[in-house]
Amino acid sequence: MSEAKLFFDDVTAGDVAPEYAHELTRTDLVMYAGASGDFNPMHTDEVAAQAAGLPSVFGHGMFTAGLLGKAITDYVGVGNLRNYKIRFTKQTWPGEVLTTHVTVLRTYEEGSERRVDLECTVTNQAGESKLAAVAVAALPVRA
Repeated sequence: MSEAKLFFDDVTAGDVAPEYAHELTRTDLVMYAGASGDFNPMHTDEVAAQAAGLPSVFGHGMFTAGLLGKAITDYVGVGNLRNYKIRFTKQTWPGEVLTTHVTVLRTYEEGSERRVDLECTVTNQAGESKLAAVAVAALPVRA
């Protein structure tokens, strides 16, 4: 994905951002553990995860939040995000295809900024919600 220039004048409630899909792999889990420092064995050690009663290792929630964050900033532009609140709804598992969904809820002016409220989710290939979020972005106006 690459950043596109989005202007406040071109956005209306109900608009949707391009979806971004990523298949979660065990390599993702190991790489994210190294990058984040989160070495909880539930994310990387199959034997430990199964001993804890889980069917397998599961994804880091913040990895999923990062996928969504990238989709949002690719849509609204780097530096334009003002607020991003997430809620984890279900664990993610290796082999799941995680897809972002970003919808414009409303457009409005606040102070000197033109803002958009966004409703966001990440779902798997079965449509199960894995993460729910809301975000606020300030967008430029056409000169």
